[in-house]
Amino acid sequence: MSGFVKTPVTHRVAVGLLGLEGDEQADLRVHGGRDKAVYGYAWPNYALWRADFPQYAALLVPGGLGENLTIEGCDERRVCLGDIVRIGTAVLQVTEPRQPCFKFALRFDDVAMPRAMVRNGYCGWYYRVLTPGSLAAGDSVVLEERPNPDWSIDRVNRLIVQRRATEAERAEFAQLPGRAG
Repeated sequence: MSGFVKTPVTHRVAVGLLGLEGDEQADLRVHGGRDKAVYGYAWPNYALWRADFPQYAALLVPGGLGENLTIEGCDERRVCLGDIVRIGTAVLQVTEPRQPCFKFALRFDDVAMPRAMVRNGYCGWYYRVLTPGSLAAGDSVVLEERPNPDWSIDRVNRLIVQRRATEAERAEFAQLPGRAG
């Protein structure tokens, strides 16, 4: 069972504390819950995936990587851990980068895909919902607050994946506001 494949919608969608109305998350041990209520992904990354894996171009479309929100104008280098954004009337906070699971490999029938996500860092990020509301395709992502400007999702992802953090980096990371608990 999987909630991996998402279908784009054009109508307004309610956003509750546990995610978007109508969304499904099959394995709540690793996806969903308060800290992973909404998964955001950078739209520009899809072109990079299609260049590296042209055989999957038909699957590499919005929602194709399991995200709830495919977002134009930002990526893992520009989004920071703890960022608070308003989309529509909902207020969301960035909590952590995505780490791919085995279902990513199953979706494409290719074990190279999760390894590529780890290697290339095109991972996307999770949000917790601070203020429920609603959003729709085309709504702007408005940055309301950036408490950790030195901690991009790219930096956090590299820290997790490479496991080469210094003691000072680990201590600083542990104290960052907004990160997943």
